[in-house]
Amino acid sequence: MLWAPPATVEAELFSAMPAAFRRPGVRTDWADANRGGAAVDSFLEGPAFDREGFLLVTDIPFGRIFRIAPDGTWSLVVEYEGWPNGLKLHREGWAAVTDYRRGVLRLDPRRAVLEPLVTHRFSEGFRGVNDCVFSSGGDLYFTDQGQTGLHDPTGRVYRYTAAGRLDCLLTTVPSPNGIVLAPDEKALFVAATRGNAVWRGPLMADGTLSKVGVFASLYGPTGPDGLAMDEAGNLVVAHPGGDSVWLFSPRGEPVLRVRCADGDFPTNVAHGGPDRRSLYITCSGVGVVRRAAMPVPGRRLFSHA
Repeated sequence: MLWAPPATVEAELFSAMPAAFRRPGVRTDWADANRGGAAVDSFLEGPAFDREGFLLVTDIPFGRIFRIAPDGTWSLVVEYEGWPNGLKLHREGWAAVTDYRRGVLRLDPRRAVLEPLVTHRFSEGFRGVNDCVFSSGGDLYFTDQGQTGLHDPTGRVYRYTAAGRLDCLLTTVPSPNGIVLAPDEKALFVAATRGNAVWRGPLMADGTLSKVGVFASLYGPTGPDGLAMDEAGNLVVAHPGGDSVWLFSPRGEPVLRVRCADGDFPTNVAHGGPDRRSLYITCSGVGVVRRAAMPVPGRRLFSHA
């Protein structure tokens, strides 16, 4: 059988950040270090749906978390001194927020209250935590990226168990970013952004990782970012450098490309809608959320239980 190139679909606009929330012309320390000094008016990340069907997103440089209604209307949940990146909902209704400056935080969206969840390990602070995912048992896996890369491949991956124990699973990742579990939770996938690859590691019976390898390789100036998993074990990969989102089969074959507009810089993804067949994409370069229909429903998350 000859290899066939992946199909391509175009993402549609779901909702754009309103002008009232944008901050044009404002320089931030985060953008100076991570966006080449550009005065970005926002930088969206961390899409996650709550049980009511509202989409939560983070805005890293301005320390904000927003809620977007199904009709595309935006409201501010909280604004604080921090750089929130990843966000995942717990089944009890609160959200874990990976904050680049402050570690892992716990957000009560209804009361707009943030409090520390995990801020250090053995008195050592994190490099700069990035993204996270809950297991079906409530363990939180998260990446500690900082400024690591091929020049300094010391990014880490942690698991914070439901019982409150913090385990370090990996210490050698060049820029660990997005993170997801396989549907059977027997493998962990991590986007190694500066290595332009997605790593896969089997989870052993004691919870450690073994025989970690490259699952998929990408290309371009910016490597893979946010990840999501569908019910069939296909991996969704946001690829800012290619202004696209890719769907890889369980064998690591690219089967679908979701094309965003030039300059969109798609950073992260979340399945949503009544049947979880719609993929929502934070396009951080222009401050919008796009949407595309997917062939398989997204994997049921811990927040859905």
